[in-house]
Amino acid sequence: MKNSKKILLVEDDESLGYLLSEYLRMKEFDVIWSKNGKSAFEVLEREYFDLIVLDVMMPDTDGFTLANKIKQHFTETPFIFLTARSLKIDVLKGFALGAVDYLKKPIDEEELVVRLNTLLHTLSVKKNASNIDIKEITIGEYTYDKSNLKLVYKDGFTKQLTFRENMLLYLLISKKNQLCSHKEILNNIWGKNDFFSKKSLNVFISHLRKYLSKDPSIKIENLHNQGFILKIDE
Repeated sequence: MKNSKKILLVEDDESLGYLLSEYLRMKEFDVIWSKNGKSAFEVLEREYFDLIVLDVMMPDTDGFTLANKIKQHFTETPFIFLTARSLKIDVLKGFALGAVDYLKKPIDEEELVVRLNTLLHTLSVKKNASNIDIKEITIGEYTYDKSNLKLVYKDGFTKQLTFRENMLLYLLISKKNQLCSHKEILNNIWGKNDFFSKKSLNVFISHLRKYLSKDPSIKIENLHNQGFILKIDE
């Protein structure tokens, strides 16, 4: 296969699942199609995937529940939601769970391929750029283990980060005490700068503030309509 990217498609609709899996294979993706959350989790325990395409509405285990399990057990595997549900609250919930994108049904197969290729390219660039020699970074009274997606406080408190939380924290650290603009963050991590991405960014900033709250010398400041600054008193 020219395209070695491995995709797990989790879709309970027989017709749509067959159509999408066959089309993606035709476009030279390596695809495994799971028809429910239980079988998808079993596959994830056996195999590595570059990206998961996850339906929200499934009869046994809904997509949000499965996403929670993925976030806990396979923190480095990015996932996107594919769903007919278009309520703002559902979209924001999807991003809050760590999704890297949210695609609404019905979706054109060609558009899906373009979106997948764009996401996979962005994720690959970020992953390669992040392979630095320094495994651990000290920020205040925390030790940040970027490679293993961990934030460890001096008392031993450890927070396992999601894929996107890790990317966001590293970007803020790389520009410590400097403005990191909304545009820079969204284009580099979300791959797009739109309403839902901005709302999702705010959710992730809230997560990081909570994780870093044990050290009062660390603050993530919001500059209205500009961006964020990770400030560390040293």
